[in-house]
Amino acid sequence: MSVAGALATTFGCGVAVMLALWLLSLARRDVSIVDIWWGPGFAWLAAVAFSLAAAPGPRGTLLLALVAIWGLRLGGYLLWRNWGHGEDARYARMRRHYGERFRWISLATVFGLQAVLQWIVSLPLLFAHLLPGSRPLGVLDAVGVALFATGLFFETVGDGQLARFKADPSSRGRVMDRGLWRYTRHPNYFGDCLAWWGLFTIAAATPAGPWTIVGPLLMTFLLLRVSGVALLERSLVRTRPEYRDYIERTSAFFPRPPSQRTP
Repeated sequence: MSVAGALATTFGCGVAVMLALWLLSLARRDVSIVDIWWGPGFAWLAAVAFSLAAAPGPRGTLLLALVAIWGLRLGGYLLWRNWGHGEDARYARMRRHYGERFRWISLATVFGLQAVLQWIVSLPLLFAHLLPGSRPLGVLDAVGVALFATGLFFETVGDGQLARFKADPSSRGRVMDRGLWRYTRHPNYFGDCLAWWGLFTIAAATPAGPWTIVGPLLMTFLLLRVSGVALLERSLVRTRPEYRDYIERTSAFFPRPPSQRTP
């Protein structure tokens, strides 16, 4: 199979799963299931490309293992966090706004859009599998693994710290500013971003790798400007007055010591 054919196959496999999830969302009246698939979906696309590769080699195996760890951790965490809580407020508002048209709106703007975004972000992985080249594992791969591991640490620890904070009844209405959240307002999003730049760094050692930088750039844009930092902070500023003070003293994304404000 040609590279173009293999890329088309990975895209088709991604769309097929999203279509199945859309049908399930109609039966459950819950679009939130798409969020749970966001992480595992990347592992799925990488696995399809890996299976189509003539000889993905050790770098392809490494990338598949890393994205599987990242995707399954994220999917498992979101499944645990969202279980029994009903449809996410974002989708519930869309459902009320569009009424009966929401089923078709959700197919295009939620499931369809996420299928396209997943595929674009996955390009470093896909090309690394389909055009692996012959370059052995080296320094660039080690740097990529280090970036990925650091990102996974921020994601995992940040999510765990936030979960424990929310589980404490005394934390109700308060702002999480402990642990990693003392140094960045979004350690989970920062870790997500860093992990994908790590995956790209590994993929950059393959012939087509550097040209797939659109993948981590798109992921960074989504986290900062679309569904991550920007979306969440608009809500938190409205609902928690203390959050404005937290913004003034804490970095939005890149970790740094909190600023000391003078009276």
